[in-house]
Amino acid sequence: MKKPLRPAEATAAAAAVVTVVLWASAFVSIRSAGAAYSPGALALGRLASGALTLSVICLVRREGLPPRSAWRGIAISGALWFGFYMVVLNWGEQQVDAGTAALVVNIGPILIALLGSRLLGDAMPPRLLAGMAVSFAGAVTVGLSMSGEGGSSVLGVVLCLLAAVAYAGGVVAQKPALGRASALQVTTFGCLIGAVLCLPFAGQLVQDAADAPVSATLNMVYLGVFPTALAFTTWAYALARTTASRMGATTYAVPALVVLMSWLALGEVPGLLTLAGGVLCLAGVAVSRSRPRARTQVEQAAATATDPEPEQVP
Repeated sequence: MKKPLRPAEATAAAAAVVTVVLWASAFVSIRSAGAAYSPGALALGRLASGALTLSVICLVRREGLPPRSAWRGIAISGALWFGFYMVVLNWGEQQVDAGTAALVVNIGPILIALLGSRLLGDAMPPRLLAGMAVSFAGAVTVGLSMSGEGGSSVLGVVLCLLAAVAYAGGVVAQKPALGRASALQVTTFGCLIGAVLCLPFAGQLVQDAADAPVSATLNMVYLGVFPTALAFTTWAYALARTTASRMGATTYAVPALVVLMSWLALGEVPGLLTLAGGVLCLAGVAVSRSRPRARTQVEQAAATATDPEPEQVP
């Protein structure tokens, strides 16, 4: 019999769902905005929108500055995940097709599990490993089914690989900071650091904004307000209440949702292989997030009755 989720666990699970849905929507918006904005300009515009939104919320809530002990993790995650990751991912998606990008970036959760186990002492239960294996197989299936011939380049694959490494490093650095500062503080100041590091692209942002259609600019603002400000905060909230490895495995649901959103928003009808990969991604997440079934009283009594008596020490 499964244990019911406690209120705190249910809230964290809901936060994780919000994160995954909004991050999936980001891939659709990046495709639209990326046609009009260069990678660095798009990253800066997204981060500036997100930082402004988060700063207003922090002021209203009177969050204040994070404690000094949290700044190391915030600075590392801000530089790697908010800054470097967003630039190289935008650049990579201009060099390779969406399927290849999704496949390479999905190495991230595996790196998170390995780094989390090594640096944070995260447990690696069999269910988590099995779920990640199933989800990664699904991500490979989605990636291969969506990849077009000649749509990839060595540079693009390398950029997506760098994005996956930055994503994993940012998550593992963020986890300890969440034990010392609130999710909102960690997200706000990480986003501000990323925006500052992207300031060299300010001139390009102004130039691109002058020529970009309104729809592309609105997509850029959407990326900043929802997939960045809101989704990164709900991510941090959920990460503070579970392990980095388990949260990383949760993001394997993103490829399945991207397929669904592309179908609904862009009219891109997925093939059977793509749908099968999406189902595998979701199944793997379900396995990785599940917990062992609690023993009933009858089962515990039976196990006790069948256990051999301990040997008497002479």
